[in-house]
Amino acid sequence: MFTQQPTLADLFTQLGLDNSEDGIDAFIEQHKGLNQTTYLHKASFWNGAQVAFLKEAIIEDAAWAEVIDELNTRLH
Repeated sequence: MFTQQPTLADLFTQLGLDNSEDGIDAFIEQHKGLNQTTYLHKASFWNGAQVAFLKEAIIEDAAWAEVIDELNTRLH
């Protein structure tokens, strides 16, 4: 459990993705342009475990919610 606000790098680690600055930038560049009506967790590029984590974190308004919102903004 985090005692401070998770970062985007922490989120990418949790999702099993490359959490380096270059890795994060490359992921966002590859997947940006989501339709404004598409929920982040419904994007086609996530696997089942990633979808479950993102959905649960937002529903529970977990510590992850703020950084997930940041990713959502950057992908739209």
